[in-house]
Amino acid sequence: MELLLLSNSTLPGEAFFTWPRAYVQAFLGGRKKAAFVPFAAAEAQQDEYTARVAEVFGAMGTELKGLHREKDPVAALQQCDTIVVGGGNTFLLMRALYRTQLIRAIADRVRDGTPYLGWSAGSNVACPTVMTTNDMPIVETPSLRALHLVPFQINPHYTEATIPGHGGESRDQRIAEYLTANPSVAVVGLREGSLLHVDGARMTLVGRGLKLFRAGREPKELAGPMEMSTTLTGL
Repeated sequence: MELLLLSNSTLPGEAFFTWPRAYVQAFLGGRKKAAFVPFAAAEAQQDEYTARVAEVFGAMGTELKGLHREKDPVAALQQCDTIVVGGGNTFLLMRALYRTQLIRAIADRVRDGTPYLGWSAGSNVACPTVMTTNDMPIVETPSLRALHLVPFQINPHYTEATIPGHGGESRDQRIAEYLTANPSVAVVGLREGSLLHVDGARMTLVGRGLKLFRAGREPKELAGPMEMSTTLTGL
């Protein structure tokens, strides 16, 4: 099983999909056709979103097939050699994955060896659940259970920053709440400009780094490049 899980697609001040492009191209490895899941975008924006991502992937030699235009997305998935799940609103994405039956089909394909690439919401849904998303639940989903391709949770776009004069909880406080309710599951606060490359039971951290949260322990900063187990043991 091979995955490339990005915190974000684009850094402030950069053109779309600039910082991860070299890593994505190496990950694709010359594969010719990718199934693109644009459902984290609002329905009216999915064509534009797909076209934008298709331009980037086309320049790397990979054709992108938008599953939102397929009458049978599960069947279309079988015709592709890579799965790409874009960012946006995690709850829109989850609702569509359940409605189209892709939630199971994608998990099965990835466990059978099809590479999976996701960013933001696309990285969120690779986790056991989407309970550590930052997104507002603008639609109701059948379940919070996600693809469970990795055994830990990801909080994309992670930052300790708070807004001056704003009384809302920080990201660290929200993650601490999650760990109180789910003490057996670790949370990876994946900073922008960072990714995890999962290859079987091993993974590599690349980029600006992450903060690892576990119940009963102090959070731990990890900097890339760094290799580790997907179980996060020994850290």
